[in-house]
Amino acid sequence: MRPMGPVIGRYPSSDGGQLGGGVIRQNRKCRDVVFLVIFIAFWVSMIVNSSFGFNKGNPLRLTYGLDYEGNLCGKKHAHRDLHELELRYWVNPNQVYESGLKNSAFKLADARSICLLDCPIPAEDSLNWVCDYPDGDIHLSLDEWIDRNYDYFEFLTPDMRNSSLQLQGPCYPVIYPSVNVFWSCQFIARPSNMSLRHWQQMGGVNINEGLEIDNLIHKTMNSRSAVLKRYMADIGKAWPVLIVCGGILPLFLSVIWLLLIRHFVSGMPWITVVLFNILIISVTMFFYLKAGWIGSDAVTPIVGEHDPYVHVYGRELTHLRAVAILMTAVAGIAILASIAIVRRILMATSVLKVAAKVIGEVQALMIFPIIPYAILAIFYMIWLSAAFHLFSSGEVRQNNCESNCCAYDLGSKRVSCERCCGYSIHYTPHIGIAILFHLFGGYWATHFFIACSSTVIAGSVASYYWARGDTSPEIPFLSVFASMKRLARYSLGSVAIGSLVLSFVESIRFILESIRRKLKVSYTAPENWFGKMVHHSSKWCLKCVEWTIKSVNRNAYIMIAITGKSFFKSSAIATELIMNNILRIGKVNVIGDVILSLGKLCVSLSSTLFGFLMLDTHKYKSSHNKISSPLFPVLACWVLGYVVATLFFGVVEMSIDTIILSFCQDAEEHQGNAQYAPSLLIETLNDQNETQRLTQ
Repeated sequence: MRPMGPVIGRYPSSDGGQLGGGVIRQNRKCRDVVFLVIFIAFWVSMIVNSSFGFNKGNPLRLTYGLDYEGNLCGKKHAHRDLHELELRYWVNPNQVYESGLKNSAFKLADARSICLLDCPIPAEDSLNWVCDYPDGDIHLSLDEWIDRNYDYFEFLTPDMRNSSLQLQGPCYPVIYPSVNVFWSCQFIARPSNMSLRHWQQMGGVNINEGLEIDNLIHKTMNSRSAVLKRYMADIGKAWPVLIVCGGILPLFLSVIWLLLIRHFVSGMPWITVVLFNILIISVTMFFYLKAGWIGSDAVTPIVGEHDPYVHVYGRELTHLRAVAILMTAVAGIAILASIAIVRRILMATSVLKVAAKVIGEVQALMIFPIIPYAILAIFYMIWLSAAFHLFSSGEVRQNNCESNCCAYDLGSKRVSCERCCGYSIHYTPHIGIAILFHLFGGYWATHFFIACSSTVIAGSVASYYWARGDTSPEIPFLSVFASMKRLARYSLGSVAIGSLVLSFVESIRFILESIRRKLKVSYTAPENWFGKMVHHSSKWCLKCVEWTIKSVNRNAYIMIAITGKSFFKSSAIATELIMNNILRIGKVNVIGDVILSLGKLCVSLSSTLFGFLMLDTHKYKSSHNKISSPLFPVLACWVLGYVVATLFFGVVEMSIDTIILSFCQDAEEHQGNAQYAPSLLIETLNDQNETQRLTQ
């Protein structure tokens, strides 16, 4: 291999002499500027895209429905204050029944709905009514209408009463009991016999009976789009949980883990493995609890108090049960894998001791991750807010229906069949593209900030290694800030392209996996052995490509920090070093990465566990803060916890990788005898017996 003097900073200065006084203070220039320009342009596009969401979206649409005037329940409007009226109720039972028939042209979205404070129930000895919002000759305020239980039938004129008996309003009978299912009143297909008798005695039209009265509402509430909206709304309602369990708790746990690595490194691998197994079993048990397989605390779509004999099924329960089965399999594999690596833990301890010594010498590394942590925290708050608005963006329009939806208009004092169709939120295709663009932008930005953090850490650790960190006082003062300066001035473009490549590959893998699942659902998966082989091998190849790019990126960031080269040039240098020393460093690097990955999972699983505990309180199980399922909030806590842990654990991870790469270069330049390496690292990497066993 050719000499790699530039790796340790022996670049000539502009006047032909050698730079002195520092290891990586060589002349540099800006690299990958084109990709930095692309990254800046992408951020500008993200801002424009988010502004569209803030302008058109309303996160309340993810939870509440629309009334017959196109108003959003639970919101204060210019002409009606509905902020207390959160429940959508379909007033005409015959319209709901007709919309549930197979060949009917009438849609539930066109059935007359109104916003109420609670779901009406039939009277035991009389007939209850629900009337439209007071208007025209009905001189009642909205508060008085609510106090009268939405009933002003006694104030109606003879024409209004006759219209009401024809189920054309303004008042409608309460025949069916209903229950609050995710802020919509779902009918129970058991009409009140007493209310029906009173209705028939008054000369009312025939009211249809049958299971169709509640089947369509139930089907609508369990549609994929409705469930996805509720999941997004759950994340918004659980924002205090995200702050505590996705931000503060992983920060606290990560700092404690770093301190323990610094002062109690011998026992940390064992503690990490044991704690990981305890946590993954605990989280799996919580999924079993919420799935209803243990205890009686299964999630329910019904909001508030209700008849215990009324049971309504929600798709969220199926999702929780599927995740519970998946977690069971993952927990079993994790326990077996933990047993398999027990014999290798001592090797991980040796390399972690070297990283602990680096952290002790370059103490600024302990507090540096707080800077990218704060930046990411601000970014996620803005990004999530924009995501909620984008998911809820759209235009409220009146439907075009050709069915009979005539209703009494209190303003014009007559039955009107014009513009009586219901309202819906219409989404255009570009909204879906905007959402995908926003998701990809958040993914790219996350990788970018993590890559910047890794590069800064690598630059600081390289200064430690090449200054003979064990014996020499030549480690630059505040080397972390010097590394930050080099990154900001020369290498942001290189970090941008590295994070883009990783984000792009993972996005492609996600898209292909989604297509594969759709083909599987539609029974178009290949049936012959060759097709199945290609089907599964392509899936694993994509995962291998993703893992390889992650590894190459991480080592490329190290070489960027040391050499100041472009991303692709640094990747080539790092790959060449690793391939020439794969047997020597592979055993240590792999087992070290496994322990660190388990540590990250410990932090993220702890966030998930505490997320379950916080979501199990009364605040999130009743009232308007009720979440449909803890699934998405705890997944968000897991993701945020893992990102935070990655920032802090990156101190140890990048310290190990940087020292190992530096060791490889050191050994290359000194005929296999590294001159700058710490003695403990030399003992770990030069274990000849282990090397021979791996070779065999």
